[in-house]
Amino acid sequence: MSTEISKKSIFKTYKSVILLLLGIIAGCIIGLVYGEKATVLKPFGQVFMNFMFTAVVPLVFFSLSSSIAKMSNMKRLGKILGNTLGIFFITGIIASIFIIAVVTVVPPAEGVNINMGAYEAASQMNMLEQIVKAISVSDFNLILSRNAMLPLIIFAMVFGYCVSYVSKQRNLTKNNPVVDFLDICAEAFMKMINIIMLYAPIGLGAYFAALVGTYGAELLGAYTKAVLMFFPICIFYFLIAFTAYAYYAGGKKGVKLFYKNIFPAVITSLATQSSIATLPTNLAGTKRMGVPEDISNIVLPLGATIHMDGTALTTLMKIAFLFGIFGMKFTGIGVWATAIAISVMSGVVMSGIPGGGMMGSIIIVGFYGFNPDVIPVIVTIGMLTDAIATMINCTGDAVASMMVSKRVEGKDWIDRDFDSEKAEVSEVTA
Repeated sequence: MSTEISKKSIFKTYKSVILLLLGIIAGCIIGLVYGEKATVLKPFGQVFMNFMFTAVVPLVFFSLSSSIAKMSNMKRLGKILGNTLGIFFITGIIASIFIIAVVTVVPPAEGVNINMGAYEAASQMNMLEQIVKAISVSDFNLILSRNAMLPLIIFAMVFGYCVSYVSKQRNLTKNNPVVDFLDICAEAFMKMINIIMLYAPIGLGAYFAALVGTYGAELLGAYTKAVLMFFPICIFYFLIAFTAYAYYAGGKKGVKLFYKNIFPAVITSLATQSSIATLPTNLAGTKRMGVPEDISNIVLPLGATIHMDGTALTTLMKIAFLFGIFGMKFTGIGVWATAIAISVMSGVVMSGIPGGGMMGSIIIVGFYGFNPDVIPVIVTIGMLTDAIATMINCTGDAVASMMVSKRVEGKDWIDRDFDSEKAEVSEVTA
């Protein structure tokens, strides 16, 4: 009897994951069997993606602005942001050093013979213009788009701060209708995401069928080595680096919580190839990990935009591959520093967009002035590695939120019940 109850509880816990897996596996089989004919199913997958993207933009705005508006201590906000950016920077550098070490020892283009002509250096793109485009938009209506996630996050954070400031000026610290409105909207959009996720097994299955049907044959291309080399690199980085990060955040319990709750985000990110589309799943996962809500509501949306360990891995792989094709040496501090800067910029500008690696490839070619004919080669590499790179991005955001929790709340954060503490504070202030 107890065994049956245990099996039921396990199925109930992992029901959504199991259904997602079944849908994706079915989609892969359909894609492999029918090839390009499977693209007829793409609209069913696109409907799911459209629903997710439509709901996730207001979810980010309301969840982020409400979390900041509810903060009575702005020093806490500064502490969260400072630790978040510091952790993003450190983990990004670690990922970059890791992949540079790998491609230096095992050049991805070694043995690949693709004649793309001679390399002619071109003028580099204006990085300042790219930064301006990454953090701002020219009109308010442009901010209401998934293509402007970083400007939206900045706007939401400033708006939340302004609501908090004005509320204090008007002595509306207890019953604030604006904060209540933001809070209710955040919960409503989260509920909407949960409803949309009911369609996920069908939507993601159809999306994956079209993806496999379209690009499956490309795995047999001349650059298969780079693609096949990248997957074990990402898996190794995930297991070693993220285990270490989780252990830093909460010891053995932190590692256990991370792996127990991260797989829905792993599956969603692999299927959607989008950090933004995976954001709702990540928010739910970090809640189960015990990450305080105000921390996850800041770290995860920000991470989905600028924390790109996976993008750093794949971008540096592409650059090293191109250096090999054109007979250039991918060595030296200057070369590596420039490549890291490009990988970070590509991550910020192109993050959250399915297939965003395509534009990232164009940025790389334009920056170095490589022959444009090489674009299809690295675009295909990007498309074939985009899913696992996105998975690293998303799961990296989750473990980063755990590390920020430790830095902000202290070593015992993982043993504390923040929901109970909120309830107690509400009873005292009521």
